[in-house]
Amino acid sequence: MEQERYIQKLDYSVPQELKDQIAYGDQQVSSRTLVQLPLLGITLFAVSQGQQIRKHTTPGDALVQVLDGLATITIGESRYRVAAGQSILMPAHVPHALEAEEAAFKMLLTVVKERRSV
Repeated sequence: MEQERYIQKLDYSVPQELKDQIAYGDQQVSSRTLVQLPLLGITLFAVSQGQQIRKHTTPGDALVQVLDGLATITIGESRYRVAAGQSILMPAHVPHALEAEEAAFKMLLTVVKERRSV
């Protein structure tokens, strides 16, 4: 009997660099979903230099962990430079955008949503 998987597209019991689990595309934003549940999303992104994820909002807090390169992240009206090894938390319902302005970057995005009572 096969075990149910909660995190997709990664091997069990194998040390690995998350940044190696997604490749940069030619002038594009690439993504690889690892978890997509009603209250939790975990996705790897690779953003080529000059590309962006346009301004939007999310229904949950979003934690960006930059794995490679340098991201320019706008949260509300403020801009931040977030380098490999750094993280930034974007609050729910606040407009934000991510751009590979100076260099390409890879990130792990974790979005946690509030559980609504029925």
